Amino acid sequence: MQRITIFGRKGCGFCTRAKQLCEMKDIDHRYIDIHDEGITKEDLEKTVGKPVDTVPQIFHGKEHIGGFTEFAAFVDAEEAKA
Repeated sequence: MQRITIFGRKGCGFCTRAKQLCEMKDIDHRYIDIHDEGITKEDLEKTVGKPVDTVPQIFHGKEHIGGFTEFAAFVDAEEAKA
């Protein structure tokens, strides 16, 4: 599995859950706080390639997965392959 990148912010429960899922499953990941890094909604939309209303926005390598729900399903599917 390629590295997971999570774009999130402080106080976001789903962002925290995404990080915790990576830690519980020992998944290589990088968490980027959009406020600490000065990333705007517009910047994130350019990266994602479509309008963004919520965080987290999660990537597997360069592939956009979606939010926490999509990420949890992705992790389940990857585990089923193993």
